[in-house]
Amino acid sequence: MDVVALTFASGWASGINAYATVFGLGMIGRFGAIGGIPEGFQRTDVLVIMGILALAEFLADKIPYLDSAWDAISTFIRPVAGALIGALLAGASGELLPMTMGALGGVTALVSHAAKSGVRLAVNTSPEPLSNIGASLVGDAALVTVISLAIAYPVQAAVLAGILLIGTIALAVVLLTQIRRGFTAFRAWLAAR
Repeated sequence: MDVVALTFASGWASGINAYATVFGLGMIGRFGAIGGIPEGFQRTDVLVIMGILALAEFLADKIPYLDSAWDAISTFIRPVAGALIGALLAGASGELLPMTMGALGGVTALVSHAAKSGVRLAVNTSPEPLSNIGASLVGDAALVTVISLAIAYPVQAAVLAGILLIGTIALAVVLLTQIRRGFTAFRAWLAAR
């Protein structure tokens, strides 16, 4: 059960920021003396690269429309990262459990990424930058909370990730009109570049 819960929580987090997820898990595994974290996540080179990419995403996520461009590119990265994290957490060995956990992590990452990206498109239609920064900081805080909780209390982290996922999906549904406006504005922003 813990592997399923940890995979779900990590999949959700990967959909928000895959680099920060790997970085957080690696740091906890390396300095927290917690077992079950893949050794590859704890390597110095992996931590440095993931730290730099997590910082780049942290900064890009605060800038209207740049965050949506980053999200568009991340559509191809986050679900794959969620799948790989899930498979590695289950001990990828070609057996059914790691493959199933990989699918769970990938699908969860895709759904959380889609919901987050939609909400952020809606937030981008706000004329002031504080709502964008605020939404980004809320996502950052939720990610750190879920990843930190996932190691010691994977079931509780999975429940929290599930609540956050359902809440974000519901918010995206409520904001559908704003999301459409945001998508149109994002396309105009891209065309101007």
